[in-house]
Amino acid sequence: MDKTQFDPGLTQQYTGVLKRAINTNGQFNVRRTGQSWRDWHPYLFMISTPWPVFFSLILVAFLLMNVTFALAYCAAGLDHLKNAEAPTAFMSFLNAFFFSAHTLSTVGYGNMWPEGPAANLIAVLESLVGVLGFAIATGLLFGRFSRPSARFGFSKAILVTPYQDGISLQFRVVNRRRNNIIDLDARVMLMWVEVCDGIPQRRYQLLTLERSSVMFFPLTWTVVHPIVEGSPLLGKTAEDLQQLQAEIMILMKGHDESFGQSVHARYSYRYDEFVWGAKFATAFDVEKNGDLRIEVDKVSLTKPAELPVARRLA
Repeated sequence: MDKTQFDPGLTQQYTGVLKRAINTNGQFNVRRTGQSWRDWHPYLFMISTPWPVFFSLILVAFLLMNVTFALAYCAAGLDHLKNAEAPTAFMSFLNAFFFSAHTLSTVGYGNMWPEGPAANLIAVLESLVGVLGFAIATGLLFGRFSRPSARFGFSKAILVTPYQDGISLQFRVVNRRRNNIIDLDARVMLMWVEVCDGIPQRRYQLLTLERSSVMFFPLTWTVVHPIVEGSPLLGKTAEDLQQLQAEIMILMKGHDESFGQSVHARYSYRYDEFVWGAKFATAFDVEKNGDLRIEVDKVSLTKPAELPVARRLA
């Protein structure tokens, strides 16, 4: 099979819109429709939703649960909830709400208590709901904290820069967290749009790397694609890449020692994020005691570099 005709899962159909296939946050520009409620998984949603949304949903669920049981106590009669009586109906409801919160969380201060079969039955049911609910909430919280995730920092631009006796395409990546990543692999692919029989189609080709993996990742890693014979970028200019709507798509995979699991990161560079005639500046330094100090905010730091032929990949 022709290596330029494979589909990595992003389809060869061209959307006709100048939009990148992979966003810089690693998400794909794909919107799902036509799903039923069976396709929605609450656990996956609660694990992946942002922290403010997560805590807001937990708070709303807690309040709604207490309001529901407070209304149940009111329906059963507040005379069966000792010390819940108050001068106004609203204050009586608040007392029922607070008693519900005490029961749901199994605090039980003892200032109010149920009396009679109906009120006690509601309290028993609420205790069961509270035990199960807090167990689920605790499991979700633990799942969010224990989930391994990569926090890689990619350089803001991808460089066309001198390399040995020729030139190359380079980007730089750094681990922004203190956890150790080992056995880090990189796969880099070029996507472009090509007109076939009058129909624009996407084409893909994996790029050969100078080094596709590193054993350790304590500093930065500059991933290099030498632009030599066989490279789809050979002879291309900045204008050519713009016309082709070229996009460099990246998949990183490593092993997180802290969690003992694999982590992944995705990123992409479009043709307008290519920087010609520059090279990466050093992002780490040696301290007086001999330790290396990595400055993760300098992963995108560059300095000028002269290309053999200005603005050409040849």
